[in-house]
Amino acid sequence: MTPVEQPPTPVKLVIAGGFGVGKTTTVGSISEIRPLTTEAAITEVAAGVDDLTHTPGKTTTTVAMDFGCITIDPTLKLYLFGTPGQDRFGFMWDDLVEGALGGLVIVDTRRLDDCYAAVDYFEHKDVPFAVAVNAFDGQVEHDLDEVRWALDIAEHVPLIVFDARKTGSVRDALLVVLNVALARAEAALAPRT
Repeated sequence: MTPVEQPPTPVKLVIAGGFGVGKTTTVGSISEIRPLTTEAAITEVAAGVDDLTHTPGKTTTTVAMDFGCITIDPTLKLYLFGTPGQDRFGFMWDDLVEGALGGLVIVDTRRLDDCYAAVDYFEHKDVPFAVAVNAFDGQVEHDLDEVRWALDIAEHVPLIVFDARKTGSVRDALLVVLNVALARAEAALAPRT
């Protein structure tokens, strides 16, 4: 008898963060399929609501979610769900996070105020997550200790720098999230003494 090949285990991860931090770019950089995006043109009305100061070339925005996937190895396939970044679409987050093993919160250090909500969300939902500072133009405005302090990120939460445009950098960030989720699962299964 030939062994039956098992499909990879599906794992849901959420990519979250404020408006224009690089969530759609992150999903698109690593997805092995053409990502599903729900991009809509930024209208004059939206431009008056959403701060485009640091993203002047941004002409579209996610209004529901981004979706992509990547097979890590024959046993594991990640399904990536990117959240919308504007507060007015926040009602989508609960549905997107349902069943997620973990999350990657993307931060733009030029606008730290936009990042509090995403960090708080994952803390309150008790979903394992890592925080990834997106290096726009290869630069980060503040060092990681300052970012951790400013966003009040707990010491056990990994804080890294990555580039949302680079596949290898995104892969490494997602592996950090998987390691956090695995460590949480192992701790939950460990015998109590």
